[in-house]
Amino acid sequence: MKSNYKRLGPYIRQVDIRNKDDKRDNLLGVSVTKEFIKSIANTVGTDFTKYKVVKKNQFTYIPDTSRRGDKIAVALLEKEEEGLVSQAYTVFEVTDSDRLLPEYLMMWFRRPEFDRYARFISHGSVREIFSWEDLCEIKLPIPSIKMQEEIVNQYNVIQDRINQNNIIIRKTEETAHAIYKQWFVDFEFPNENGEPYKSSGGEMEFIDGLDMEIPKGWRVGTIGEILTPKGYIRGPFGSALKKE
Repeated sequence: MKSNYKRLGPYIRQVDIRNKDDKRDNLLGVSVTKEFIKSIANTVGTDFTKYKVVKKNQFTYIPDTSRRGDKIAVALLEKEEEGLVSQAYTVFEVTDSDRLLPEYLMMWFRRPEFDRYARFISHGSVREIFSWEDLCEIKLPIPSIKMQEEIVNQYNVIQDRINQNNIIIRKTEETAHAIYKQWFVDFEFPNENGEPYKSSGGEMEFIDGLDMEIPKGWRVGTIGEILTPKGYIRGPFGSALKKE
């Protein structure tokens, strides 16, 4: 183990603040994608005063790992001031943010190495549990606070770029689907004058087998009639012949 690896226990502590005011809004769960999500639990007849309060920059994790695959459900509350979580969850916080940044610790929790380690040491005959004691025994590199800040900033820049790229990809896919529908479902592809084909009076013909109309001159075929597997040549009647 490298010398800059520290045991996590001295840097964190449990928080157990109950919902004494019996609030009933902002009920949260924790997903395996390591984010807080709105709870969908059935709360009929629930005693809300037993729920735990989680505040901004505090963590919540689910000790029961039996039904969550290879991921440990843990999240940092960053965008809201507080929320409510089940009493079965464990809420904790960093004891001193001048020694360990919550955002830096959350980065470590997102690492596949953390999930593999936590699942490996989870124990129990009926349910596998990743206990608080197990969490405290984890060792991780804790550099200077300045270095932590630099790492978090670089990480956030990369995440922002990833998010922006995902938005572009999603919009591109939506555009492609819209164009496909316009051209090959509604048959409104541009004609020779740049006008939408069907609504501009383009000729259509009825296909009995499809029970629909398609543009005149088009035909119905299979992918195999126009695509050839690599290493093959197109033979008669749409067959694929292997090259010698």
